[in-house]
Amino acid sequence: KKNKSFTHRLSIWIRMNLFIPDARVGWYFPAVKSGINLLDKEKVDAIVSIGPPHTTHLVGKKLAAKFNLPHVPVLIDPWTDIAYYKDFTRNLITKRIDNHLEKSVLENSKAIVFVTKTMYEDYEKKYPTIKNKTNVLYWGYSEEDFSLLPNPLPKEMGAEVLLHSGNIFDYQNPKLFWLTLKNEINKGRNLKIKFIGTVAPEIKQSIANTGLNEYPEYRGFLPYREMLQEMLNANYLLVCATEPRHVPGKLFEYLRAGKPIIAFGNDNTEVKDILTKANAGIMYRYDESGEEFFNIYSKFKIDKEFIKQFERKNITQNFKEILDKL
Repeated sequence: KKNKSFTHRLSIWIRMNLFIPDARVGWYFPAVKSGINLLDKEKVDAIVSIGPPHTTHLVGKKLAAKFNLPHVPVLIDPWTDIAYYKDFTRNLITKRIDNHLEKSVLENSKAIVFVTKTMYEDYEKKYPTIKNKTNVLYWGYSEEDFSLLPNPLPKEMGAEVLLHSGNIFDYQNPKLFWLTLKNEINKGRNLKIKFIGTVAPEIKQSIANTGLNEYPEYRGFLPYREMLQEMLNANYLLVCATEPRHVPGKLFEYLRAGKPIIAFGNDNTEVKDILTKANAGIMYRYDESGEEFFNIYSKFKIDKEFIKQFERKNITQNFKEILDKL
């Protein structure tokens, strides 16, 4: 948004208004062609498409119709009102075309899978005709990946590590929480902040403005199991939700790691409900400081039986049952 040049603004307009449903739409025709070649040779019982990019669902719908197969779209994020469209302009014609494509895919599918309950409820309100074929399967965690990890390493010189894993964007900035961390450090708490993944410039600037320059460690992307090991080594885990329908995938790995979780998100009752039922942590709004967390974190003891439902072998079994019904 800081780039005000004409070419940049034009490219953004083109991306928002001419690439429907998304920037991968150019893949549609070669993907359909490859799919036809494959299905001419092999026996297939169903077609599953996973998006975003939601172009994949258009490919799935086309192939399913041509070969008279059931189509099962899996929506990891919303389609026409996905969070990254926020504050960008899409014209009325673009929106109508995109809504038509979304509706067409969902209504012609044999079953639909959403990865959050709130997204599932939102879509059922939007398209009442899909009610009897919708399902919720959370992103989950893999017990196999955790079982291959060594025990947590010794703590670094007594430092308490607060870890955020994954991407964190400007609109996920808990500004008052950085001040809480500064206050805890001033009280004598030996805190270290560690980020794995991408960190937006505004987040880094907010941390610097709070006087925490020497405390964060920005690790960038790490190999998957190394990232899981960092979770196990941390004392506290930070997660930030994008919107009310967003349940971050890392939340489930956090739950398995078994460390106290502090979450931020506005009106996100689903994440709050999961944390409460798992006795895993507490959730705050972005305009709250989260200062209570450091007084009560020791009370959070993960309910291991509750989180087993999020193990991917169990989720996969549920997905198998959906396909078997077709």
